Amino acid sequence: MKSDFLNHQAQTTPHPLAMEISHANGSYIYDANNKAYLDFVAGVSACPLGHQHPKVIGAIKNQLDKYSHVMVYGEYIQKPAVELTKLLAKHLPQSLQSTYLTNSGTEAIEGALKLARRATGRSEIIAANKAYHGNTMGALSIMGFEERKQAFRPLLPDVKFIDFNNEDHINEITTKTACVILETIQGGAGFIQPKNGYLEKIRKQCDAVGALLILDEIQPGFGRTGKLFGFEHYNCIPDILVTGKGLGGGMPIGAFTASLGLMNLLQDNPKLGHITTFGGHPVIAASALATLTEITESNLMQEALEKEQLFRKLLVHPLIKEIRGIGLMLAIITPSDDITNTLILKCQDDGLILFWLLFESKAVRITPPLTISNEEIIEGCTKIINILNEIKNT
Repeated sequence: MKSDFLNHQAQTTPHPLAMEISHANGSYIYDANNKAYLDFVAGVSACPLGHQHPKVIGAIKNQLDKYSHVMVYGEYIQKPAVELTKLLAKHLPQSLQSTYLTNSGTEAIEGALKLARRATGRSEIIAANKAYHGNTMGALSIMGFEERKQAFRPLLPDVKFIDFNNEDHINEITTKTACVILETIQGGAGFIQPKNGYLEKIRKQCDAVGALLILDEIQPGFGRTGKLFGFEHYNCIPDILVTGKGLGGGMPIGAFTASLGLMNLLQDNPKLGHITTFGGHPVIAASALATLTEITESNLMQEALEKEQLFRKLLVHPLIKEIRGIGLMLAIITPSDDITNTLILKCQDDGLILFWLLFESKAVRITPPLTISNEEIIEGCTKIINILNEIKNT
């Protein structure tokens, strides 16, 4: 199987982890030898209810018995997609009431950028250094990390970069700017939160010059930060909200949400301003609807903040220099790349799944399912501390 995997399935790095999966359930993934691995990553924040959650699986099976794909996006009324977008609107501010469902977060980013240019008639896009919004050509163009982009140039023109949390750069947003796009919490950069009312100040400047504000909530969204959306912590409502990952409950999805007036601009002049075949797929929408319902009707969001405190209490060690993030969007910062790499790989050997962040090489991702138990947190943190002790003593 490993040989076939390497020879026939395209890879993203020269050294994939290459663990062969047998099955998964709850907070655990099992390999082909039936070894259990406690999952502190949750599919890179894509499985907020863990693996094979009964309500999600039930919704998928129920929809499969009715119909699967029947028509391209937006032509037929399909109940799962309608109910999903209606529920999103219920839990969002009044200015964010119309949602376009896509196949992935990066596709939603593309749609949001197009909508901003269509709405303003401007071309300039301002993004943040060390930003990550996906890997399609438009999303790549607003990635603030040249090393990952240079092989694919030329990219979109009229893109400028500012430093996240740098208030001196806010005046770069002018009447030439179509939109500012920011991650509410920078993910690949190391789980960097906005400080000193930064997002409020960005919002004020966008309003002053007529630019739209796009917030990327693909990672922070859907309860991971202790609120349904990360922007709720920072008193800043975007013009366009981009989501993905956790919304699907383990199924592939993305979405961008705006006012009805803004979103209607994609209907005409030109018609078919944004189109997709499989966006809003009824089986995936059913999974997302079950996921969003469970998150909003349970105590998982409040528990995320309580579980954060348990992580912070347990993860105290000389080789842990800092724990960044909020809720169950956390990153351990170690003294060096080597320590981070060793910790992640040794933890996998010991039955604990951790992972890297894209641009901060000293960071260790901890984004477990929201459903993880306190006992499982203790189990995983004990493994981390034990391995850090081994590293420290070698």
